[in-house]
Amino acid sequence: MFEPIDEQKLLYPPLAGARSTRISFDVSERAWGHYDAVVRHLALGPHVKRVLDVGGGANPALPIDFIQEKSLEYTVLDISSEELAKASDGYVKVQADIMSPDFDIAGDYDLIISRNVAEHVRSGRDFHGNILNLLSEGGVAFHFFPTLYAPPFVVNWLLPEWLSERVLFLFQPAGRERGGKQAKFPSYYSWCRGPSARQISRFEDLGYEVEAYLGFFGHGGYYARMKVLKGIHERVASALARHPVPLLTSFAYVLLSRKNA
Repeated sequence: MFEPIDEQKLLYPPLAGARSTRISFDVSERAWGHYDAVVRHLALGPHVKRVLDVGGGANPALPIDFIQEKSLEYTVLDISSEELAKASDGYVKVQADIMSPDFDIAGDYDLIISRNVAEHVRSGRDFHGNILNLLSEGGVAFHFFPTLYAPPFVVNWLLPEWLSERVLFLFQPAGRERGGKQAKFPSYYSWCRGPSARQISRFEDLGYEVEAYLGFFGHGGYYARMKVLKGIHERVASALARHPVPLLTSFAYVLLSRKNA
């Protein structure tokens, strides 16, 4: 059971109007456990009317009853028409590849979110640039992604696709089916790093203000079959959360806004 999340403390700069990035660290269980709560909090912003869920497919981040209650226009964008067909018809659905040179949809979104999408694009610059172009004035983007240089993701990054897939199924057999909606997809990890100065500069140079950057340590699910190793891993992750090394994070949240002209 997780403690109630303090979204204001978690996401926003300490002083109103401050242009300093709030950087913090924690263990990865909180990243997975609190993602939905953070998205809901952002969607409740007073100026949020239009939301774009990039890669939401069959499993949009916000449930249909929530968006109807809050009168949100919620668009799910996914490359797969088959996955989109599984989502409720209450969502606006757009079948498109956000990385396509011909990508062109109407923008002006107040909130754009993605989860486990950024690691699958070949160019982080193009991905985040396209997101920026879709944001409204004052809009924000919130992304959750795995990061290098966590050991499982380095292995996934370096090994040939056929071999990394076998390793993934060896360590995480439960809930994964070849060819199913949780099958492994190619991962490139472009711009998927923890909150280092270089990573923050990348976003700023592109035209964002980096409002908050959270790095999470640990990936215990990969060691579920190895109890001793899992215990050691959890202690190391907890130590890193107290004494963080940004390049060793396993996951990250990043909250971005468009720079004022």
